Amino acid sequence: MRLNLEKVSLPEPGPGQVLVRVEAAPINPSDLGLMFGPADMSTLARDGDALTARIPDAAMASLKPRLGQSMPVGNEGAGTVIAAGPDQQGMMGKRVAMLGGAMYARLRLIAAAECMVLPEGATAEQGAALYVNPLTALGFVETMRAEGHKAIVHAPAASNLGQMLVKICKADGIGLVNIVRSPRQMELLRGLGATHVVDSSSDTFRSDLTEAIAETGATLAFDAIGGGETTSIILNAMETVASRDAAAYDRYGSASAKQAYIYGALDTGPTILRRGFGFSWNIGGWLLFRALQRLDPAAVQRMRKRVADEMTTTFASHYTARIPLEQVLEPETVAAYVRKSTGEKYLITP
Repeated sequence: MRLNLEKVSLPEPGPGQVLVRVEAAPINPSDLGLMFGPADMSTLARDGDALTARIPDAAMASLKPRLGQSMPVGNEGAGTVIAAGPDQQGMMGKRVAMLGGAMYARLRLIAAAECMVLPEGATAEQGAALYVNPLTALGFVETMRAEGHKAIVHAPAASNLGQMLVKICKADGIGLVNIVRSPRQMELLRGLGATHVVDSSSDTFRSDLTEAIAETGATLAFDAIGGGETTSIILNAMETVASRDAAAYDRYGSASAKQAYIYGALDTGPTILRRGFGFSWNIGGWLLFRALQRLDPAAVQRMRKRVADEMTTTFASHYTARIPLEQVLEPETVAAYVRKSTGEKYLITP
């Protein structure tokens, strides 16, 4: 793996396009996946102005289509329009949020349709993360409604995205069970109005989780951890609740449908399932961009409008540090942002 800055030439904006001076772009876990993939980070080293790391042999087969390709990074960002196509002159000087990749750059040529004009006076930092986390949190709720569930379990829940989900569910009257990793994170979410928060580091975690699921009726889970037993623990707790009032024993478990979605890979190890949750269950992957394609277009438009309306409240992001573009390749800086610590978020300021 080789990570470096490259100089590129951009054409003048054509019809439907704008040229944006990028002023802020967040580092999301999905960006880290593209930047480093399955690289062994213990082998990270400087090579001139670039960074290199070794890809384990076992991972090379799945990366074959990527070999030899230069792939720009940065799913979303915000900045100011400095040039525009002939049909987009009204965009000149506007500050916009963008979704479309290649945001870790000083300039971004992009379709105007992939931009959201920010309200007057909004900063680039406020608009930088208005797509991935906000639409993901709203996407969870829309998925819940579309699939006929009434409450959600989320792990880990103290992230920027998790905090947004707490606010959404509180405002919309939706049951939400938040799994966090420390008492400090419990207090954080309770301060935002969360009712059901359970600490995975507690000796009573499993019983606490079961009772929270019983109180909310949650049969849908979203897990960004991926590896380990989190998904399994949630499904088993759901099954325990569903079996409590069973009139008779059923060797196949309850008929209560349980759905868990893995939407991240904070733990890249194997997903472990300890089968105590019967046969009425499903586990799948959930990806924002594919979920948006499945949802009703009216729902997606409603989601986008809500993000714009609640930019500085529900969907405000908080950053651990701001990083100039050149420092993104500093090994010490890399060590900080690849930790993927819950609640920490880094912002690149090109």
